[in-house]
Amino acid sequence: MKREFPAATTRPATEAPRVAVAILGRAPVAGEAKTRLIPRLGAAGAAALQAWMLQRAVATALVADVGPVSLWCAGDPGHPEFALCRAFGNVSLRRQGDGDLGERMLKALEDSPAPGGTLLVGTDCPALGPGLLRQAAAALGEHDAVAIPAEDGGYVLLGARRAAPELFAEVRWGSSRVMEQTRHRLRSLGWTWSEPATLWDVDHPADLDRLLAAWPEAGEALR
Repeated sequence: MKREFPAATTRPATEAPRVAVAILGRAPVAGEAKTRLIPRLGAAGAAALQAWMLQRAVATALVADVGPVSLWCAGDPGHPEFALCRAFGNVSLRRQGDGDLGERMLKALEDSPAPGGTLLVGTDCPALGPGLLRQAAAALGEHDAVAIPAEDGGYVLLGARRAAPELFAEVRWGSSRVMEQTRHRLRSLGWTWSEPATLWDVDHPADLDRLLAAWPEAGEALR
């Protein structure tokens, strides 16, 4: 079922250089999506929640309107939910590359060129709204990079003016040290960066309770 989100707004002609938004999203396949929530929601419910968050992430990027939006698909790019997201607006669909998360993010960063840089985001943080995307895009006008850490030690957004393999090298993905290690990589590159906010993502049952309290409409996706 298609969920409705706000329409994109028209921005003034005199703007800073456009910044791409590359969304890394997983196909909402039952048994493969949001697996840590399956004990609470069941396989179909977890997949339905993934579909809701996927749609929200794409709609948010379009509403922010900071630059071209690409959706990097893990799983079958022909999945109906990916096609639905593409129908929201000008969204290009790309297949995620091979390798670990860092290698896949590097590929998206390399292949999402825009004059002002690229913001990499996932789909697990509904709190990442259009205003913060605009703030992150603006930060790339003053810094080499921008990051929005997650409360669990990872990050929900990482943006850069250019791709640098060192930024993703030997990071313990999925651990509580991801942001700490990323800061170390940024310092080693000699880059300046901004951290405009700290947010939370939806990974565990406690996060689900928090999500439904903040966005009761998300519960409709589970019915």
